[in-house]
Amino acid sequence: MHQASLFLRSLLFTIIMAIATIIWSGVCMLVAPLPYNKRYWVVSRWNVFIIWCAKTICGIEYEIKGAENFPDTPAIVLSKHQSAWETIFLLANLPRPLVFVFKKEILYIPFFGWGIAMLRMIPIDRKAGKHAFKQVVAHGKRRLKDGQWIIMFPEGTRIPVGQAGKYKSGGTRLAVETGACVVPIALNSGECWPKNSFIKRPGKVTVSVGKPIPSAGETADSLMEQVEQWIESEMRVISPHAYSAG
Repeated sequence: MHQASLFLRSLLFTIIMAIATIIWSGVCMLVAPLPYNKRYWVVSRWNVFIIWCAKTICGIEYEIKGAENFPDTPAIVLSKHQSAWETIFLLANLPRPLVFVFKKEILYIPFFGWGIAMLRMIPIDRKAGKHAFKQVVAHGKRRLKDGQWIIMFPEGTRIPVGQAGKYKSGGTRLAVETGACVVPIALNSGECWPKNSFIKRPGKVTVSVGKPIPSAGETADSLMEQVEQWIESEMRVISPHAYSAG
């Protein structure tokens, strides 16, 4: 596709996304008194709309592989992280309401942060050190008991296509502490929506869901080793061109 066309499509998408975010922040305030599941559904319509815009305007299609692997039990979802795309997509497309663990500063972002505040997320204060993880466990146990799933990105930040970040064990520590299983997800969203890139490129994002991994009898490190091995192996299946033969 011609570069000028890509730019114009990306510009239109960005403008519509900004307008939708402002409008939806007001909607979120109006639905604040509703029961949580209804409030979650209304708030997540923003996510559905943005993913639809990405598909319609920018040509970013998607497919989900292995959806049958989602368990009907408490779970910690640990996903590959390449783009802002999955933070929008996953919230509205998994079987249960998701709880993100994120730095509390996000709540201060105008409009977007206000919408997030309407949901039962787990904001953490990184300055709190070890105490911060205790807060995550306490909140996490309550959220899992309420029927929500917790999602974390073990690499911590968006990683370029074809690369792997250092997998941190916070998510598997939480799984071991709570007794929940872990569901690994591999995806290649960075091929269409690269990190820090204004230009969105047409293509198909594959979201591949692995079989749940029980946390019983595992340490956080042994559990994370299994998660990392599955995700990075699956990345070579869904994006073989991004990895060398070795």
